[in-house]
Amino acid sequence: MTAMKVDLHCHSNVSDGVLAPAAVAEYARKAGVEAWALTDHDEVGGIAAARAAAEAQGMRFVPGVEISITWANETVHIVGLQIDEHNRALVEGLACTRSGRDNRGREIAKQLEAIGIDGAYEGALKYVGNPDLMSRTHFARYLVEIGACASTAEVFKKYLSEGKPGYVPHCWASLEQSVHWIRNAGGVAVIAHPGRYRFSPLAQGQLFDEFKQLGGAAIEVVTGSHTPDQYPEYAQLANYYGFLASRGTDFHAPGESRVDFAALPPLPANVTPVWKDWW
Repeated sequence: MTAMKVDLHCHSNVSDGVLAPAAVAEYARKAGVEAWALTDHDEVGGIAAARAAAEAQGMRFVPGVEISITWANETVHIVGLQIDEHNRALVEGLACTRSGRDNRGREIAKQLEAIGIDGAYEGALKYVGNPDLMSRTHFARYLVEIGACASTAEVFKKYLSEGKPGYVPHCWASLEQSVHWIRNAGGVAVIAHPGRYRFSPLAQGQLFDEFKQLGGAAIEVVTGSHTPDQYPEYAQLANYYGFLASRGTDFHAPGESRVDFAALPPLPANVTPVWKDWW
């Protein structure tokens, strides 16, 4: 089960990806993916198209979403898998979470203008597939386009992370709300790329404990947002806390992620996959 080529963290142009849901499905299948989830940020509008495309490509499909939350004054992402995308509480909660993104985008542009980068709002807007979901990634693509940086990763490091010009915090949903929405929709809650957050070991343990108490079931172990040395580290933590293990590239665009579909390694053999009872 751990060797199965499963990707449970991907984005389309319904949120901050570049490709349409059907194109992501085709790209994943060509790379050998056997089971696939679309997990757009705070949005389930691409699931119907993704499901149809996955079935046409001969892949098993998992409906998903990635919910932005604020925990300990930091932004954390919670993935929901096997959700009912029509669940009213989930849909309404996501709509509430999406609100305010445009205002944040305008403030990011204002801050970038103050350091000499003009037209960032309009530039980012060219990359936005869903007007409700303008994100920092859209600004990053524009800054790469104009030559301010060589890659989106460099843009985040130089301009869009905390303490840098262009960083604008946003208060998202709470951890409790996100897990409640996912479970109410029949889904499994997963902490996305836990190794990416800048928590101390103590704070990370508190996050894991609270997440588990609320009914959270899994963490991502092998993900494009983790370095190879973090795979065994988070496999060990998954087992220590009794979490299932998930896997996903965090795909946004060809050539943009650290690891593409074909290159992501399988889960370590010593963990229990989140999909163990699904197929």
